[in-house]
This record gives sequence, structure tokens and C-alpha cells, in this order.
Amino acid sequence: MSGWDCHAHLFGPYARFPLAGERSYTPPEATREQYLALLAQLGFSQGVLVHPSAYGDNFSLLLDALAADARLRGVVVVRDPTAAQLRRWRAQGVRAARFSHRSAPGANFAGSAALDDLVRLAPMLADANMHAELWTDCQALPGIAGLLAALPVTVVIDHMGGFGWQAGVNEPGFQALVRLVASGRAWVKLCAYRNLMTAPGLEPGRAFHSALLQANPAQLVWGTDWPHLRVEPAPATGDLLDTFRRWTGDADIERAILVDNPARLYG
Repeated sequence: MSGWDCHAHLFGPYARFPLAGERSYTPPEATREQYLALLAQLGFSQGVLVHPSAYGDNFSLLLDALAADARLRGVVVVRDPTAAQLRRWRAQGVRAARFSHRSAPGANFAGSAALDDLVRLAPMLADANMHAELWTDCQALPGIAGLLAALPVTVVIDHMGGFGWQAGVNEPGFQALVRLVASGRAWVKLCAYRNLMTAPGLEPGRAFHSALLQANPAQLVWGTDWPHLRVEPAPATGDLLDTFRRWTGDADIERAILVDNPARLYG
């Protein structure tokens, strides 16, 4: 099956694309060539590259990758773009701007675009035919769900809303996410493993996956989160895809999430 990986990051080669001088982490190189090999291994044809904070405001690597391969799409992190910049990036393959609003103190990287930036830029993003991507969590979601639903731009929420596996699917924040998806006011990237780092394996994430499928499978996409930054040991990406397929258990829904939905969102 041809498919989309809707969440990955590139780093390097550093001789050509050095990291920002001020950054909170220094990852190993993860190049476009390595990523394309991963897509081929998964049997996928297209991928979405999310600009990482370690590159600051320098989008050279992202734009170079988009120019080199028309199968790739991009997500930038910006606070003060012009309308002309957004239109130009859209023509170059950028489809979204990413924002961060998380509950833990210090969880939002310095330099990341925040919720206030999202609210301010939402009309401009909509005019440029781009969407907003939000990295948040289920502790923060109840306080912002109404605001997100009222925005004039499509919102895609990363990492399944940062659910807490021990809290269960009835936790108020996760239920706020379910309602946003059910109403069609938000999309969700199905990428569970970061929420399960303290769990005994991935299986506690199945109930959260199932709840989102039941809410609205037309608003879901899937991502590898390659190269699995600051996760030791890093998961085997193929195993994550196998888990997604096992939890989904329906060929038509699987095709919608891996092929049809991302084609609508990023195509």
C-alpha cells in the first residue's frame, strides 16, 4: 500500500546544514536519504517533515528537502511570517505552521511558537491554504478546546494529544480531544509511543487509539515520529506501523488513515 508518514524530522548533514548555535539538544544526523530509505522500507511513498527547534528560524534544510523530492511536505515553526512568505512556502510544499501549548513547566521550547501566536496567525494561515499543527497535552486541552474549535483554520493535534495512559480514556482532557475530532473541528496524528514511555509496552495505548477511531476516522493521520528524538532505546519504526495496523484492524479504515486522509490534508 502506498502511504504517508505524517510526522518526521531531518537533521544534517551538519557540514551543509549546521544546527542553530542556541539550542536545547544536539541530535545525531538524520538525513533525507536515510528518511527516504525508511519510507521505502515501510512501503510508503510520501512524508511530512516537521521543522525541529534545533534549527531555530533557519528553514534551509526543510526547503531543500522539499525542493529535492516532490513527495515530501513540510511544517514550519514561525511567529511573525508575512502573508507573502506563507504563500511562497505553500508553493514550495509547506502545508502547516506548528505551535506549542503544553502544561508542564518548561515543556515548551524557547523559540517555539505559542498558543497566542496560533490565535493571531490563524486567519493568515487560512488565507494561505495552510493549517495549524499543535503540540499539546490532555492537561492543557480542557482549557483550550473551545478556542481551538472556534479558530478559522484547520488544527492538527500532535501525538494523540499527549494522553496519560494511566488516567484512561475517560480522563477529561482526552475526552475533550475526542469531542474535537468527532465534531470535525480538529485532526489528530496517531503516534502513541511517546505517551507510553512509562507503560509496560505499547498495549495500554490501544484503548486511546480505538476511541479516536470510533470518534471520527476521517480526521486521523499516522506518523512515525522518526528519528525518535531523545528516546532510548528508540522504537523500531516498522514495529510502530505493525502496531497501528493491529490496533486498527480494518483494511478500509487503515487505507483512509494512511492514504486518503493525508492526501486531503497535505496533498
